[in-house]
Amino acid sequence: MSLPLDDRGLLLGDGLFETLLAREGELILWSAHLDRLTRGCRVLGLPPPDPRAARRACEAAVRDAGLGSQRAAVRLTLTAGSGGRGLDRPAAPSPSMFATAAAMPAPSGALRLVTARVRRNEGSPASRLKSLSYLDNVLARREAAPAEALMLNTAGQIACAAVGNLFWMRRDRLITPALDCGVLDGVMRAQVLEAARVMGLICEEARLGRDALDSASGLFMTNSLVGVRTVSHLDGRAVQPHPVTARLAEAVAAVS
Repeated sequence: MSLPLDDRGLLLGDGLFETLLAREGELILWSAHLDRLTRGCRVLGLPPPDPRAARRACEAAVRDAGLGSQRAAVRLTLTAGSGGRGLDRPAAPSPSMFATAAAMPAPSGALRLVTARVRRNEGSPASRLKSLSYLDNVLARREAAPAEALMLNTAGQIACAAVGNLFWMRRDRLITPALDCGVLDGVMRAQVLEAARVMGLICEEARLGRDALDSASGLFMTNSLVGVRTVSHLDGRAVQPHPVTARLAEAVAAVS
């Protein structure tokens, strides 16, 4: 597929994407990803994709990449389509949709997190969407490399990692940043919260400053490609493990 030079996704980042896991050709948590994409379209004022066409595009991407028997990362991209010059969309936008797939070996080893200077803008609707405007995450990841980036918001509150949601234990509670901290409503985030509730854990969606992590244990990151991934170090300091991390990882293993 080729995009026209006036495509709004290319020129303005006007659009959305989903990244999901395919395992032996099966699209994992497909309905949850499609639902999030549809909700994002409502926020941006875009026509939602046809569900059957979106699924066919993702399945074809896996086949065309020769990954039908492997673990694959699938990206479904929806742009606002062509729009001429300037910021205003056409009265009736005609979105463009395409999918790609790449091999995604199972992750191994723990993560190191480094607090980035780049901040999440919690006041922007885009901070809670998987939008094509991902440059802040790119810059944060680049700043933290080779570690993963911890991103705070403009109020100094813990938001997320550059490529995932964050969780940690504080005494007997499982803590994750609240969505209004500028946090993506992660598909795997929802899976972990549900698994934790089934296990009887007290879950708290919190608004906390960076210092809350200094005494945290069991810090981990989640996204749809890695499931639950333990963080071993934060800003050079070792993070204490917690047995609940392994239990949660096992609970969501079937969908990660």
